[in-house]
Amino acid sequence: MYIKRIKTILQFIIFLSLGVFLIWFSTKSFTANEIDKVKQLVFNAKPIIIVPCILILVLSHYIRAIRWKMLIQPLGKSPATSNVFLAVLTGFFFNLLFPRLGEVMKCTLLGKYEKIPVDKLIGTMVAERVLDLICLVLVIFLAISTQIDLVGGYAKELWDQIISRINASPSAILFFVLLLISIAGIGYLIYLKARHSSLLLRIKDWIKGIVEGLISVRKVENKLWFITCTLAIWFLYLSSIRVGFYAMQELVQLGWVPSLTILTFGSFAMIATQGGIGAYQFAVQKTLLLYGVKEVSGLAFGWLLWSVQTVMFFITGPISLLLLFTLNKKSTKSKLNN
Repeated sequence: MYIKRIKTILQFIIFLSLGVFLIWFSTKSFTANEIDKVKQLVFNAKPIIIVPCILILVLSHYIRAIRWKMLIQPLGKSPATSNVFLAVLTGFFFNLLFPRLGEVMKCTLLGKYEKIPVDKLIGTMVAERVLDLICLVLVIFLAISTQIDLVGGYAKELWDQIISRINASPSAILFFVLLLISIAGIGYLIYLKARHSSLLLRIKDWIKGIVEGLISVRKVENKLWFITCTLAIWFLYLSSIRVGFYAMQELVQLGWVPSLTILTFGSFAMIATQGGIGAYQFAVQKTLLLYGVKEVSGLAFGWLLWSVQTVMFFITGPISLLLLFTLNKKSTKSKLNN
């Protein structure tokens, strides 16, 4: 028990430290005036645009709650949509505090108030994560296919650099081949020794859970509505970024394609560090450089998007936790009185 707590705390410190490092790294070349400019751009963002962004995100989480409820119903339970929605918001809040804590908390809370076994809820949560992974792959595909010239040009430039270095040193090819053979050999030896280890068994269980999660999707009654909700969630994520461009004068000319790219790299960044801090801002900054946006403006927009999401969860999370307790306490009392 103590070892698990220590691992959780160390994981939190490592992810947070990485985030702090990325904050420093993204501003290390900035002057004091440029850092002040970043602050001004964030604090002078148009509130009339920020409010719709928040509403779009809240709507996306409400639809996520509806989708989760559809996954739960095949278990023979039909939880109140309000409880599912409040549990989802609470989960996002706890995820900001500790990695993956939110997933456990939302299942625990909903299981408690709706009398559903937590292990079964975790199975539906795995299905959700698999669906989100599939959607992320689709987003990546769209981001590349809609910008084939931009991405292709960058890839060609990178490939030319690699080829020129190989041509400059023929022995590099031999070294590279030997390195691959060595890595494959070492990897195989490690597998033979560790195939019965707890880590490998855990990985196998994780893969098994993913398969079971995917199978559970087949039991959903209205599959068309389920798919529509899934697509709507990601479209709303995309829309929040697209609308957010209007909050800063420097970015109003950007459209859906840059929004798609930010959604792609931003999704990875949100899991790279604790709550995405540092990584998300850095990802947005570097992404917007592709579209000719200055580093100062790009970093400011990254901070703006991250702050809107984070502040929203720090407000809605505790409120949702309180409402879950209050509403279900009243419901229990009314049942007892009847």
